[in-house]
Amino acid sequence: MIKAVFFDIDGTLVNKKAKALASTRKAIAEAQEKGIICGIATGRGPAHLSGQIDELKLDVFVTYNGQLVYTEGETIRSETFAEEVLSDLVSFSDRYKRQITFGSRRNFEGSSLMRFGQNKLAKKVAQFLPRHFPVGAAKKVLGYLRFYKTKTRYHELDILKEPIYQCVLLSPESETPRLRERFPECHFTRSNPYAVDIIPKGGSKIQGIQACIDYFGLSMNEVMAFGDSWNDIEMLKGVGVGVAMGNAQKDIKDIADYVTDSNENDGIYQAMKHFNVIEGEK
Repeated sequence: MIKAVFFDIDGTLVNKKAKALASTRKAIAEAQEKGIICGIATGRGPAHLSGQIDELKLDVFVTYNGQLVYTEGETIRSETFAEEVLSDLVSFSDRYKRQITFGSRRNFEGSSLMRFGQNKLAKKVAQFLPRHFPVGAAKKVLGYLRFYKTKTRYHELDILKEPIYQCVLLSPESETPRLRERFPECHFTRSNPYAVDIIPKGGSKIQGIQACIDYFGLSMNEVMAFGDSWNDIEMLKGVGVGVAMGNAQKDIKDIADYVTDSNENDGIYQAMKHFNVIEGEK
């Protein structure tokens, strides 16, 4: 019996307009009425959530790919970079002039290009780009728009005085093996081909969910999760029922227990009804 459901955000919980479908809202509300815990499991940090979850009244928040987990009233898990590992990432980015952002509990700072990529305008533009749009070309285009340059080097950022949960580096998929070798104390995961999320080694969405079920006294077999991208793989494989959205990548669908319709066509509602998590319309 499913007692908790977790949703990735982009490409899953919300549509291309960054809004939750009416059917998704209905499914979550019905599940919560039955006492089922509903939460998010996202690579995003708390600073990004208010505009992304469309004011949904969720119970628990697994953020920064599992590094920071909390309810409205309590922190469940908080795992940040060791000082020496973060210092190495900062030095690397400064030395090679890499575009990177750093996420704390209250904010994120760093490359203006990367911060631009997090806003609503950038997401609308991204809808019209092919999936394998060259990273180099993207850098040039945004550079001309004056979003590319960073006014100060990263070691001067005030945010580095705070605990850092995650970094996001502009990086093509082909670079991931080299990054793993260069930073053995880090875990690398992606939600798109253009940027890589970096968290302390051992972290992942499934680790954040594990902290949740320990907190609520549940088992992993009682958990359902929805996702569409690479940083959802461990989560979908680890929970009792892993659901891939219809718009997910093929390799995500291949490892899922069930493939539902897309985030534009009531996929969450349909899957929750299919598994009798909700009754739905008769």
